[in-house]
Amino acid sequence: MTAPTKPPYNSPSDAPSGSLDGSPGGEHLHAPVIDWFDEHARDLPWRRPEAGPWGVMVSEFMLQQTPVSRVLPVYEQWLARWPRPADLAAEAPGEAVRAWGRLGYPRRALRLHGAAVAITERHGGDVPTDHAQLLALPGIGEYTAAAVASFAYGQRHAVLDTNVRRVFARAVAGVQYPPNATTAAERKLARALLPEEESTAARWAAASMELGALVCTAKNESCHRCPIAAQCAWRLAGKPEHDGPPRRGQTYAGTDRQVRGKLLAVLREAHAPVPQAALDRVWHEPVQRARALDGLVADGLVEPLPGGLYRLPLT
Repeated sequence: MTAPTKPPYNSPSDAPSGSLDGSPGGEHLHAPVIDWFDEHARDLPWRRPEAGPWGVMVSEFMLQQTPVSRVLPVYEQWLARWPRPADLAAEAPGEAVRAWGRLGYPRRALRLHGAAVAITERHGGDVPTDHAQLLALPGIGEYTAAAVASFAYGQRHAVLDTNVRRVFARAVAGVQYPPNATTAAERKLARALLPEEESTAARWAAASMELGALVCTAKNESCHRCPIAAQCAWRLAGKPEHDGPPRRGQTYAGTDRQVRGKLLAVLREAHAPVPQAALDRVWHEPVQRARALDGLVADGLVEPLPGGLYRLPLT
């Protein structure tokens, strides 16, 4: 996620119509980006037909703030163990946390487990096709609901992740980075850029995301490989540098996140309750260690037991 920037437009009503040349939509962008995607898209397991809607949903949870290279082995193991939502729902939530490994942000594992339980109980074990029903599942927000509906079911939705937002900011709005949080103006622009035909819209969603991931990257954009470089507003303006507040890099070493990860690593490796003394050994600073452990308990990732013992949650 990027730091706040100067907004490319002031309000939803000021948003561009969805094109660089005044045409009513993004037709001039669709074909070159989709053609590029057809040639250069990565062969990822969640894009294969056999992945199914559940495989797509699992990938979307895992890929949030996590690179593909780290997700791939965990994804393969996850689907081998839990090929359907009901398989995961039948396990304790702590097993989801254990299998999550070192992907980071482990609350996603609990949310995915909660979604699997809801799918099993409400939808007969099948990931729902309806966008509203997807949005009603625990742990699923607007982005994930749109992504699953689009990528799994070929529906027409604006799928706005960080990569897509960066492509649209540069190609259409002419700024280096999008705002920190998704704005109403960005959503309006994304809807304006959607192809009318459903399957083309779904392809456009995947293609624009891949373009941001592989070519129009945050730090090292490769304009010479970009299929819409000749139309890019930011490039045509001379690539003006970001003029908002400094972009904040994510830190990890020494943070509560690192301590939480070390505590969870001990619990993932153990198949019996762990005494406090074993957890105390993972971090030298007692106040920070206690704060991290309290946070894990509050988040439902760790279950305290009598006698100063801890385990991954069973319920």
